[in-house]
Amino acid sequence: MATNASRPLEGRHILLGITGSIAAYKAAMLCRLLKREGAEVQVVMTALAKQFITPLTMATLSRRPILVEFFDPENGQWNSHVSLGEWADLMLIAPATANTLAKMTAGVADNLLLTTYLSARCPVMVAPAMDLDMYAHYTTQRNLKELREHGVGIIEPGSGELASGLEGKGRMAEPEEIVAQLKAHFSEKKKSLTGKHFVVTAGATIEPIDPVRFLSNHSSGKMGYAVAEELARRGARVTLVSGRTALPVPAGVERVDVLSAAEMYEATTQAFSEADGAVMAAAVADYTPQTVASEKLKKSDDDLSIALKRTQDIAATLGRNKAGKLLIGFAMETNDEEAHAEEKLTKKNFDFIVLNSLRDEGAGFRGDTNKVTLIDRNGKESLPLMSKHEVALHIVDKIETLL
Repeated sequence: MATNASRPLEGRHILLGITGSIAAYKAAMLCRLLKREGAEVQVVMTALAKQFITPLTMATLSRRPILVEFFDPENGQWNSHVSLGEWADLMLIAPATANTLAKMTAGVADNLLLTTYLSARCPVMVAPAMDLDMYAHYTTQRNLKELREHGVGIIEPGSGELASGLEGKGRMAEPEEIVAQLKAHFSEKKKSLTGKHFVVTAGATIEPIDPVRFLSNHSSGKMGYAVAEELARRGARVTLVSGRTALPVPAGVERVDVLSAAEMYEATTQAFSEADGAVMAAAVADYTPQTVASEKLKKSDDDLSIALKRTQDIAATLGRNKAGKLLIGFAMETNDEEAHAEEKLTKKNFDFIVLNSLRDEGAGFRGDTNKVTLIDRNGKESLPLMSKHEVALHIVDKIETLL
């Protein structure tokens, strides 16, 4: 199907499944945004979803009758799950409750939405939505892992205030972020990096003090993982050198797990020797203890001093030996941000650097959003606050222009 490169959703058939979650109210805006992008949207709801948002609302926005039951009880018209699965270019379940995710994993087919999922020949994505304890429960995480392994795209939920009043991870991703991921999926740029090999570093390193304690930082790895995922989505071979993180491996990405800065140095320099470029998103320790105690250091009444030594500078080493390869860096700053980033750009021979500041609300470690400025030797591009997945799209777009 030919598509407009600037409007990758135009003419696409999107099957939007809505399940019984308070987040169902977001489906209205999601449907509106999909229509605005030119997509055809057919909504399938579970019976419980009708308690949270009315079929009339979704029918008005999608401009199609809403399907809930297997047949219309008034005239007996059959709603064929097989035909729905054949019609769709992509099935999106948003919100996807823990109950629905469990049924998808087990192959339960007790409503029209689930039978359509089991019949669908198209790609499937889910946007989970539930309370933080339900999301963190080992059964939910097991189900998400199994779905991901079978090719279902997982649109990670965000963190924030939940319907229960608790704070944590479980909020359905915002409609704008979901649409951005669908656009990336359908984009004609998706396979434009086929044949290229990139190394991405992500997460925090851990520098041991003794068998119990270590030095580290607050990096979650989310930004680096989003970049790795987007590079792989566009066809690149990606080697992800990752410090400790709770994030799942993105589809199509080869992950190399490391702990210390020394281990990351070895793994990254080795992978870079055979790569076309590298994105240095990891938060690597600049210093490590001179000696590591073989036994746990016992508390005493005296102060404790730990002598530190410099770690090997991974980015600088790659910059000295890049030989025409692309090298992208990151800078997390708290003051004189642009001056420090520009100095780092030159000193480490980056092609461009991604700057963010801990002074910007919504940017920095652990969160699902970021606010960055892309800086190269010809100028800068400041981006507004957006999801880290959207930031990754901009970073990879700039990589493509340099290639």
